[in-house]
Amino acid sequence: MSRRIRVVLTLVVTALCAAYVLWKIDVGRTLELLVDVHLGYLAAAVAVMIVTTWPMAMRWQWLLAAKGIHDRLNWLTRAYFVSYAFSQVLPTGIGGDASRIYETARRHPGNTGTIAGSVVLERALGGAATLVLAAFGLLLAIGEYDIGVYLWIEIAAVVALLVGAVAAFSRTVQRWFAWLGPPLARVRLERPLRALYEGVHGFRDHAGVLFAVFALSLAIQITRIGAIWMTGEAVGVDLSLRPYFVLGPLLFLVMLAPFTINGLAVREAFFISFMSRLAIDAESAAATGFLFFAVTLALALPGVAILALEAIRSPARRSLPHA
Repeated sequence: MSRRIRVVLTLVVTALCAAYVLWKIDVGRTLELLVDVHLGYLAAAVAVMIVTTWPMAMRWQWLLAAKGIHDRLNWLTRAYFVSYAFSQVLPTGIGGDASRIYETARRHPGNTGTIAGSVVLERALGGAATLVLAAFGLLLAIGEYDIGVYLWIEIAAVVALLVGAVAAFSRTVQRWFAWLGPPLARVRLERPLRALYEGVHGFRDHAGVLFAVFALSLAIQITRIGAIWMTGEAVGVDLSLRPYFVLGPLLFLVMLAPFTINGLAVREAFFISFMSRLAIDAESAAATGFLFFAVTLALALPGVAILALEAIRSPARRSLPHA
């Protein structure tokens, strides 16, 4: 997809979601809720998001080590924080993933395909954990909340994940992909896509590591759902943790949409759409979504500080990764 088309889609999606949000809310009352935010809950949410970055870097370290690429946990955590900074200006988490691949490949020349595969696979296993939590949340919500449309989203995501898993790890499917080589070579995509595919496919012999990464992802996602609940409490949303086990995983999936800048407006529209089904007014829902956006901005601050310090120590111009 060309950069121009991606930019146009980003603007269209953002504009539609922003129009929906403004149509639903009273801007003045939403601002009042944000001014009166409970700082204790907000600080706790930020702390949870920052602290859980270390285990996220740890699961990435496990995947790299399984393929013989060894790096320090401190540096991988640093790369994660920097990726959060890039995610504020590049399309959602995909831009941050690109920065991790770019910087790690420079530290380990000749391993770009394996490094890219580890990042993609880490993202996929995190998505699988998200779907498991979403399924659990939907079971809790049956008979309690109106979740019909979200059930279909969950089913579609599960089907997509299963298809992706078969495509990535099946040796039979691998042979089927051979016919794609010549047409991809004509548009100069065959080599990078082959390297990425082989980087992911190579993990099929490391089932134990994949399961460990999945289990750790599950624990991280549960903890971060608590952070979303805290942002709701900070603006006075009176809900138990139960509905957040539906909202949180689906939010994580929505935020992967590649046609937004850090989920701008899409996140708030999703909060309004979901929470209105729980008898929460649109202003409180929008305030929760915006506050969670503030939490993600705070999560990027360590990365910004790291880049600033590195620029001072090494004033040579840094090259930015392509999303």
